[in-house]
Amino acid sequence: MRYLRMLSNSVIAAGVASGFLTALVLQLNPSIPIDPATLLPLALVFGVAYGANLTVFFYALIVMRQILAVEVLSPGWLSVRLLSWLCTIAASASAALMWLNLRGFGDVLDPETRDRMFIGASLVTAAAVIFLGLGVAHLGRRGGRISAAILSTTMAVSVVAPIAARGPARLPVLPTASVNESAPAASDARVRLLMLDGASLEVIFSAVAAGRLPNIGRIVDKGAVLHLATLRPTQAEPVWSAVATGRYPMYNGVRSAVVYRALGGALGGTPIQLLPDYCFAQALVTFGFLSEQPQTPNDLLARPIWNILNDRGVSVGVIGWPLTQPAPAVNGFIVSDAFHRLPDAELSLEATPALWPRDLLDKALTALQTPADPDPVSLVTAMGAPQPVNDYDVRSDRAPILADRVHLQLLNALGSPAPGFLAVRFPGIDAVGHRFLRYADPAAFGDVSESEREKFGGVLNQYYGFIDTLVGRELEHLGPNDLLLVVSGFGMEPLSPGKRVLEIIAGNPQISGTHERAPDGFVLAFGANVAAGRPPRASVVDLAPTILYFLGLPVGRDMDGFARIDLFTPAFTSDKPVTYIPSYGR
Repeated sequence: MRYLRMLSNSVIAAGVASGFLTALVLQLNPSIPIDPATLLPLALVFGVAYGANLTVFFYALIVMRQILAVEVLSPGWLSVRLLSWLCTIAASASAALMWLNLRGFGDVLDPETRDRMFIGASLVTAAAVIFLGLGVAHLGRRGGRISAAILSTTMAVSVVAPIAARGPARLPVLPTASVNESAPAASDARVRLLMLDGASLEVIFSAVAAGRLPNIGRIVDKGAVLHLATLRPTQAEPVWSAVATGRYPMYNGVRSAVVYRALGGALGGTPIQLLPDYCFAQALVTFGFLSEQPQTPNDLLARPIWNILNDRGVSVGVIGWPLTQPAPAVNGFIVSDAFHRLPDAELSLEATPALWPRDLLDKALTALQTPADPDPVSLVTAMGAPQPVNDYDVRSDRAPILADRVHLQLLNALGSPAPGFLAVRFPGIDAVGHRFLRYADPAAFGDVSESEREKFGGVLNQYYGFIDTLVGRELEHLGPNDLLLVVSGFGMEPLSPGKRVLEIIAGNPQISGTHERAPDGFVLAFGANVAAGRPPRASVVDLAPTILYFLGLPVGRDMDGFARIDLFTPAFTSDKPVTYIPSYGR
């Protein structure tokens, strides 16, 4: 019977901890309504997934205490002495989790959400102090009715109060209707944008210093180089949506690569857009407690750069930008990010075209028969390296190296004559970094054998060489008034030792690089109007306003980013002030 009473206390403490996690999810997702249809699925998911594991954890702590203590504990079904300490652990860990998530996601949350999260974290911290006080006060003695009432009230209030502090559901503020008071772009300049995932300035600087990457080295010497602050979660969809709109995820509608539904949506409820960090939340998807639903272009609440430019008479060409499936109609062409992984029969479906305009499909398919030079797939395969599989990003796109090959082939076929705005994404360097960073930087890992280093140590550097070749070709195509931007939306860094252990347990021992902690990306800018130097760090939301400024168009006042005029020479900016429009709408 004693052990059953120990179990009852463990279950209660685990329930409190699960309530804290439910409150954290609600804080991070202010659009979720607080009603039974929403709270029931969430409480069930967290109660079963986390509650069961925490029950085992708390029960193991009690058993360890029984083994090590001089006096054997015989708790009641609801023990003040025992629960006060278990709840101290639960509230302290949950408060730390809330503060960490507030710090990690703070830059992408709106001020009201940050303030409400601050209040919620403070309330849970205060509850931890009260639980600790009760535990200390009842060392060596049982609790009475008053202390039991205080404990029960604190447990209930500590869960309910953060949820109440979050307040009722708040939907994202939609952009105002588009204002057409700006004149069409009159500039004859063009912008060419190479989009990379997971490339790092540290690797580039080291390679340039060693005499490699001559084309990128030319930009480093004679162009502008900036670190680029990115977002969390550091995934392609939210990062490049912020680049496209100049707005943070809370305002552009794309907060993560997918949205989540509790128990596959069987119990209804509003989708969850953002899962908390530091609590193995992704395991909820792995074990089926949450289902994933990919984001679509309809989830984008702000107007992307290709539509803005199209409306102002600028021809556009876009290849592989996330959330472009189905490809929208523009003055120019758009190849969706799904083109490379769709069978031929689905490429021309009228309802969901992967290419606009459709009459370019034959030309695109013909281009795929022409061998890519250089060929990234052959480059990786020739070095005896398997294509990356089962990492964070490859799970959503299982062929990132193939995407680079296809995007290069399409660029060669469709990129001439060049439109006013040309953007091409090459995601493969990210997948190669996840898989092969340990061989390129063995000193950061310590467990790389000499044979592994000799076999795979050059894969990452060779892939950077492939990117350098692409940059060189873009430099050759650059006109006298054009702007070349080479942008990595986020960087790459070695996995921490703890994360390496977790990846091994999860069955991913080959993963060695990560961008989970939002390492900086970069911007390399080159052109006759670019001022050489190292301007201060930029943000991903600065790209769209800067491109608009360069092309002579006003910046939307509702954009979160700024036009980085410090990229350009005084001769270019002296008679070209930044102008504004209230909004470009949705």
